[in-house]
Amino acid sequence: MDSRKIILLVGALFVAGITAFVARSLVSGAPAPQAAAATAPPPVIDGPEVLVATRALPVGTILDASALKFQPWPKEMVENAYYKRQDTDLSKLLGTVVRNAITAGQPVTQGALVKPGDRGFLAAALGAGMRAVTVPVSAQTSVAGFVFPGDHIDLILTQSIEGGGDGPPLKASETIVRNLRVLATDQRTGDQKDAEGNVVVTTFSTVTVEATPKIAEQIAVGQMIGTLSLSLRSIADNQGELEQAIASGAISVGDGKDPKAEKAMFARLASTPQSGNAPFVVGADVSRFQRRTVPARNAAIGGPTAAVQADPAMGTAAPARKGPVVRVVRGNAVAEVSLEGKN
Repeated sequence: MDSRKIILLVGALFVAGITAFVARSLVSGAPAPQAAAATAPPPVIDGPEVLVATRALPVGTILDASALKFQPWPKEMVENAYYKRQDTDLSKLLGTVVRNAITAGQPVTQGALVKPGDRGFLAAALGAGMRAVTVPVSAQTSVAGFVFPGDHIDLILTQSIEGGGDGPPLKASETIVRNLRVLATDQRTGDQKDAEGNVVVTTFSTVTVEATPKIAEQIAVGQMIGTLSLSLRSIADNQGELEQAIASGAISVGDGKDPKAEKAMFARLASTPQSGNAPFVVGADVSRFQRRTVPARNAAIGGPTAAVQADPAMGTAAPARKGPVVRVVRGNAVAEVSLEGKN
């Protein structure tokens, strides 16, 4: 082979090796490409701020400050029925009632709300099949005015039960209805605020609650029997009653595959008033000097007076004799003669 060709071949191999080494160094030293997440800036909405619902507002919801907010809205989609920020005093809408259901994020229209004093206001606040009942209260029986529309309360009945004897009457107290929703106190349906925007706590003489027809009858009878007092409920109480309702079979949680249906069931139970299985307290549970039973009734049994003691569990009365008794037997006839008061 010609020496010139050999030199050219060696030179070509040398250049190829150098090229391969440089290419390998460039590839291994270059950082791996990373996909950068492109964060798109939020779209700028050209339009006024309108009032929207922060959560789903079903029919009958009493509005509070957490249910509404102002949000920019495209000006070509703004309607005259919307509440605009520059024309709306949000504090005047607190305590109004939702007449038409509003979904979360939907603008609130003027026709969807009913203001206190408007015709049909109370009917719009009531749920389907419910009734409005007004209960007279005092400062001592109304939690000192710390009950506001939208709160849930229990009703406690306190009464004195007279007997037929000379003893003092039986003092008793029991919770007759639970989980009642407050619609209004006196004729106010919203929070009263001062010039600085703070809620003013005021006493009231009546409270209007939402109840089923049967519970409305029970409340009416309770007003005639004794004194009704309000007991403000905690939000956490609904969880305990939910577990009790599930255990008793009053409600069914289903298969748990539909979260929306389960959430709706929880919300319905939390707003449903309940009666029955009410706990009670009598005077002896509070003070050792009070009675546990109804005063005994005096009755004549074979001469001297005898006491009749009521059985609170059975609702019956059994004679209780006093003093020594002599039993006289004449053949098949048996007579008892009391020696009480005889010397």
